[in-house]
Amino acid sequence: MKAPGFPGLGAQASLRRRLAVQFILLSALLVLALFLAIRFTSERASRASQDAMLGAAVISVGDGVRAADEGLVFDLPYATFSMLGAMGEERIFYSLSIGSRVITGYEGLPPPPAPPAGLTPVFWGGDYRGSHLRLAAITRQVLLDDAMQEITVVLGQTRYGQAAIARDTARSALWIGLVLLLLAGPLAWWAARMVIRPVDRLAGAVTRRGPHDLRPLRHPAPRELQPFVAALNGFIARLRGALQMAETFIFEAAHRIRTPLSLVRSEAELALAETSDEATRQRLRRMLRAIGESSRSASQILDHAMVVYRSDQFAAAPLDLSQLVQAALRAMQPLAEMRDIELCPDGLDRACPVLGDERMLEAAIRNILDNALKYSDPEGRVTVTLAQRDGRAMLEVLDEGRGLAPGDHDLGGRFRRGSNVGNVVGSGLGLTIVGEVADAHGGEFHLTSRPEKGSCARFSLPLS
Repeated sequence: MKAPGFPGLGAQASLRRRLAVQFILLSALLVLALFLAIRFTSERASRASQDAMLGAAVISVGDGVRAADEGLVFDLPYATFSMLGAMGEERIFYSLSIGSRVITGYEGLPPPPAPPAGLTPVFWGGDYRGSHLRLAAITRQVLLDDAMQEITVVLGQTRYGQAAIARDTARSALWIGLVLLLLAGPLAWWAARMVIRPVDRLAGAVTRRGPHDLRPLRHPAPRELQPFVAALNGFIARLRGALQMAETFIFEAAHRIRTPLSLVRSEAELALAETSDEATRQRLRRMLRAIGESSRSASQILDHAMVVYRSDQFAAAPLDLSQLVQAALRAMQPLAEMRDIELCPDGLDRACPVLGDERMLEAAIRNILDNALKYSDPEGRVTVTLAQRDGRAMLEVLDEGRGLAPGDHDLGGRFRRGSNVGNVVGSGLGLTIVGEVADAHGGEFHLTSRPEKGSCARFSLPLS
């Protein structure tokens, strides 16, 4: 789509370029207008000066006409013709006539548009013998043959010199305009930059904001940008409301999904304990497995949605990582006891200050411990070590499970699981959640196999 009136400027063209081009085009129009105005003014000025001299000259010539006994006497004033000749290489024509009869001078000169009235000159232009003349005429009353006769004196002059003066003046104005037009390019670019600078500053103020900064924009802006700032603040307010609704929905959905599944699982476990029919017990075991898979998948999907949301709205606060790990271990203790797995904490008695989001870190630690317990052999051991090295908090979780299968080096993708865990309930989101939490906090997460048995999960964060 083309910008109207400016060929080559598309709808997506740079505003700076648009302004510069428009300034240059405006300068060109002004130069053209200046040239035409000076040309018109110089023509009028040269014509006015020539009319003034012609008027004085024709009156002087008219004064040289007088009556005598032998007839009409006409003296051509030499000084007057010398004055007209001083204006350049001009040709001079004159005529003296009574009525339509030419007494002396050049015949066939262009007649005046209106008869002159007395000594007030009448001026007009006309062509004569291939030349364009400027003419002036007056009339005088002379007593001739005992009667008053009206004599018309006409004086004409070519306009070569006057036209040359007007042409040279206009040409000089044109050269000056072209020089100004050449200067208009860099001046237009500079002016466009000055006009666009408030927009650049406003864009910089928005760009410097973090993804979690949804405060109204209070940056000073010109009056023309105030509607845009108001619209942007309205959009930010709507986005903030939508994100708050999304967070509320995630938390409400987590509560409403986990609670019924837990109730169904409890009822199925009670039914399994009370029945002795083997077929029924097999059905209940399959039901419990399906309920476990559904509960775990729903829980991790909601945890992942929470992590994604809070990563976009990341707000770090001072935390003690050792306390978070201890709380997670207490929550996992019943599951460890059910499988006769020993949890061995190390280094949790020392404060480990970090900056982070508490709920995201809780989800990451819970998934690391859940993976270690889930893939460990019964009656095994899970060692949880927290240390501080090189300005980083290092959390290591070592299990004695089946470890990683050969070729399973990258399990951080969504719904990606190892090739040797098909018989274990899982959704493939746990490691994804841990990795995204580490990335949001500027940390790292690695899962490797141990040389002897099991796997090692390393989760590191910068110390505050």
